Amino acid sequence: MTLNCNGKLIDLSSPKVMGILNVTPNSFFDGGKHTTEKAILIQVEKMLFEGAAFIDIGGNSSKPSAEFVSEEEELHRLIPVIRSVVKEFPSVVISADTFRSKVAKESIENGAALINDISAGNLDAKMMETVAKLQVPYIMMHMKGTPQTMQSLAQYENIVKEILFYFSQKISYARSLGINDLILDPGFGFAKTLEQNFEVLSKLELFQMTELPLLVGVSRKSMVYKTLETSAEFALNGTTSLNTISLLKGAKILRVHDVKEAFECIQLYNQLKK
Repeated sequence: MTLNCNGKLIDLSSPKVMGILNVTPNSFFDGGKHTTEKAILIQVEKMLFEGAAFIDIGGNSSKPSAEFVSEEEELHRLIPVIRSVVKEFPSVVISADTFRSKVAKESIENGAALINDISAGNLDAKMMETVAKLQVPYIMMHMKGTPQTMQSLAQYENIVKEILFYFSQKISYARSLGINDLILDPGFGFAKTLEQNFEVLSKLELFQMTELPLLVGVSRKSMVYKTLETSAEFALNGTTSLNTISLLKGAKILRVHDVKEAFECIQLYNQLKK
């Protein structure tokens, strides 16, 4: 199981870490932390040193109820950061976190290697066609509605079955367009209650039937800190616990704020698998 990222083959037989770099003022955990070029490059260097295989850069917060910024503002936030990171770290593998096809195209043209789309094409009808033309890996996440409406749409008869059906349709369409490398993200926290998040996690191994790599993003999310009756700031230990469970159930990419701890989870998991 490999991904072709700008001609660099990434082998997912050993799980990988995706470090989160939010260049937004309002992300739920690290909003506003990385606002200068120096701060951004220091954070990227830290994540790469700690073991990140990917750096996921986003310029549009998708936390519950967050309002989307304009396409122009998203480009203004994202493209200069991608250019700067690629210039400083030429071998870096950047994932552009966007649901907009124009932003995806410009991100790839400026050095990003894959696209991470929270809407799997639902918020921009041109997204999958664009990704197919760019011939880059595509992360498709499960979500209903938008971050503004998703909290009211968490109704399912059988949540895992419905997510798998959602992905089967998305995979079929993506394949018909010629997208080769697909990654699935079940979308923890997106249009899902606390209980539903844990139901999906408890049955995560069922997603292996798709024969596609699975990305899990539970880092410091409410399913961790609400369960532990704490806050995102104190949710690292809980995040590590759920990351370990995710690895045991087949996750191939851990999308996290804290790279060192996630990389250590993978090291221990790999030793266990030996």
